[in-house]
Amino acid sequence: MTWQLEENRYFSPEPSQRNLARDLYKSVKDLPLICPHGHVDPNLLAYPDARFGSPAELFVIPDHYIFRMLYSQGVKLEELGIPARDNTPVETDHRKIWKRFAENFYLFRGTPTGLWLKDELVSVFGINKKLCAETADAIYDELGEKLAQAEFAPRALFKRFNIEVLCTTDAATDTLEPHQKLQQESFPVRPTFRPDAVVNLNTVDWQGNIQKLSEVARIEIADYKSFVVALEQRRVFFKSAGATATDHAALTADTEQVSVQIAGEIFDRALRGQANAEDTKRFTAHMLTEMARMSVDDGLVMQLHIGSLRDHNKVLFERFGKDKGADIPLQTEWTRALQPLLQRFGNEKDLHIILFGLDEATYSRELAPLAGHYPALRLGPPWWFFDSVKGMERYLDAVVETAGIYNLAGFNDDTRAFVSIPARHDVWRRVTCNWLAGEVVKGLMDEEDASGVARDLAYKLAKTAYKL
Repeated sequence: MTWQLEENRYFSPEPSQRNLARDLYKSVKDLPLICPHGHVDPNLLAYPDARFGSPAELFVIPDHYIFRMLYSQGVKLEELGIPARDNTPVETDHRKIWKRFAENFYLFRGTPTGLWLKDELVSVFGINKKLCAETADAIYDELGEKLAQAEFAPRALFKRFNIEVLCTTDAATDTLEPHQKLQQESFPVRPTFRPDAVVNLNTVDWQGNIQKLSEVARIEIADYKSFVVALEQRRVFFKSAGATATDHAALTADTEQVSVQIAGEIFDRALRGQANAEDTKRFTAHMLTEMARMSVDDGLVMQLHIGSLRDHNKVLFERFGKDKGADIPLQTEWTRALQPLLQRFGNEKDLHIILFGLDEATYSRELAPLAGHYPALRLGPPWWFFDSVKGMERYLDAVVETAGIYNLAGFNDDTRAFVSIPARHDVWRRVTCNWLAGEVVKGLMDEEDASGVARDLAYKLAKTAYKL
């Protein structure tokens, strides 16, 4: 039971396309990695002596992609070491957690998670035994030995992965202490300003988050106007720590510009705990527009992640909290929803708003035409459920003819799993090179242009879109 990575994986079986895809890939595979959006813990890199912990801590316990699939097949989260709010006993033996994962690894056949994990084990750790129940202990021991070595420390792998820059995602209330340490060393890790917890009124303990914002901004937030000043102050602070972008998640793409008076009335009701569903919807829509205004002023790139119904499984949420694999895509409307924001700022050539959605049907119908017109808009790569070989292929087919290549924002790995970063970028580079080779074979692009585009998709577009 041995593993190997097929040299021509993800390439077409048609010989002429496969050969050209391979040549294009060779020209980009060693380019530095630009990681402009993700969820890596900056503490892993801020402290030189930081380590990943056990194999279970590295691969299983933090990864909602993994326990989403395992849970669907009857594996309890307690068996995977996920702490419960009701203090139900959970597995603490990391070897047992790993063995439970290994005996169910077959569930990931045909999935992007399975591809990434295989690539990580083979390419990063040199594991050539197929992960299963029979090999679980041996692989656990081998991984444990390697994770204890300095060459497998986060900083060492950062260098080995050839990461040019990595951006994290950080709450508006974050002190950015690890980022300040990194900045002092000129280590290429940057924060990203994410204000969801203070602008989305239905956030758990929203009032408490406003108090935290007040404390870190050193502004007494008593009303809407002081709230806006505090947010502007925090954006300045994030920029001083190296941030080039903001990030915003919302259920819908609705935008609206309400008056200061109405925004103030909604904010006051929220402070009193009296905001209703309509208040929440309108305030989020208004604040997305306000954030675009701030980005025009301070130059931060604005990312919109739209259309995930978070924590669909309320039973699971009540027991284990958020981010447990129960987030489900929603049908999304963009054209009318974004119009209020775009009427004000969409023609600003120096503003970059990067759009991410989970409703695949909108790629060709709405997103590509919007990005193919408004100077402010760029399309993010296939996100989440579409971050896959076939998802990338469908994305390129859907958007390029209308949006063009240069209204795309390249690739980001969007991961919490640090060691998956090179595997995810490799999938993107292989898929885009194969797609470009297909365009050449069909006479839709010449080989010289395809070579330049391959490099842009792998490296330049992300660097440009995120001002890195």
